[in-house]
Amino acid sequence: MLQNLETTTEQPNVIISPFSISLALSQLALGAVNETEELLMHHLHENTLPCYHKSLHNVLELLQNNDLQIATRIFLRQGFEPKQDFVNESQRLYDSEPAVLESLQQINDWVEKATQGKMTDFLSALPPNLLLMLINAVHFKGEWKARFDPRFTSRGVFYLDDKHMVDVEVMEDAKHPLSLFIDSDLEAQVASFPFQNAMSLLVVMPLSGQVNVSSLSEKLNISDLYNRLPKERAVQVKVPKFNLEYAQELKDVFIKLGLGQMFSNPNLANIADGPLVVSSVIHKSSMEINEEGAEAAAATAVVISRASNPVFHLSQPFFFALMDDMTQVPIFMGIITNPNPGAPIMQRGGDLGSKDKVGFPIDKNHDGTFGGPPK
Repeated sequence: MLQNLETTTEQPNVIISPFSISLALSQLALGAVNETEELLMHHLHENTLPCYHKSLHNVLELLQNNDLQIATRIFLRQGFEPKQDFVNESQRLYDSEPAVLESLQQINDWVEKATQGKMTDFLSALPPNLLLMLINAVHFKGEWKARFDPRFTSRGVFYLDDKHMVDVEVMEDAKHPLSLFIDSDLEAQVASFPFQNAMSLLVVMPLSGQVNVSSLSEKLNISDLYNRLPKERAVQVKVPKFNLEYAQELKDVFIKLGLGQMFSNPNLANIADGPLVVSSVIHKSSMEINEEGAEAAAATAVVISRASNPVFHLSQPFFFALMDDMTQVPIFMGIITNPNPGAPIMQRGGDLGSKDKVGFPIDKNHDGTFGGPPK
């Protein structure tokens, strides 16, 4: 799915929750029969898990102990009566039950409440001819095992490509616990930042700034990378702060992936008798990275010589996966090409290519313009 979601000027980054999307499709599969159920379960890789629905239910219970908000629900048109078995199984396995759709505001209020106020105005309008709607809203805010001291956060740049860059706020730690290695096949640095509550942020950044991160994601085997991570060591890191949202109607992507039958002629006889059709699959997610962490003792880390530690500067487009350490389920996955979409894009030109010792361009004009105004 990640490979088939294209970035736009309005949404330069892609952030999805594979787990949350799987939950919604799995709940739909409870109501599907025959070839529609087979199609859904094939794409959900049912054969990789014994007792698929029960396994997913167990994983969901495990994940709810973390700092993670997952909201999944099916909204139904007024007057539509689902079968009681479907309602019971949805509630038992996925802690979700169908709700009669009364208004747009009802959906937005439910999502806002389910995400503890993190997401407002989830939908701008109701899709036409609505019969059945799957909604996912996910929010995660992790606490680092070792927090970044805000006093060391400063203005830096993030290189969008070999010609452009944007201003970002950069967190810095001279001695951050990090699992780090270079994957020669991917020609990329792989790093894992530990959170509290057995979660990690896995980051893959190409060694060359000219590599397309979207094409890189096609070669990734996240479980393999995760299992190859070395022991944590003290690393001098620079990480951009960001607070990003992503919203997408997934219908076109599902059709591209071979699930078009859901939207044309599915057999959903376990939900209700008569013809039913899925009209919309809407996904929205948000992710915030900042200095906060639960271990205050790490906030006053002594700054040591840069040369004493390995270096990891997250200063160009990268792939990430937010992983649950116990199950190795990727809760979030995405490609960050611009961590500060609202900032003006600056040109890298002329002497602009030269950088100082820590990897940032040298301010030739001594006025913050890095060689001239944006073109």
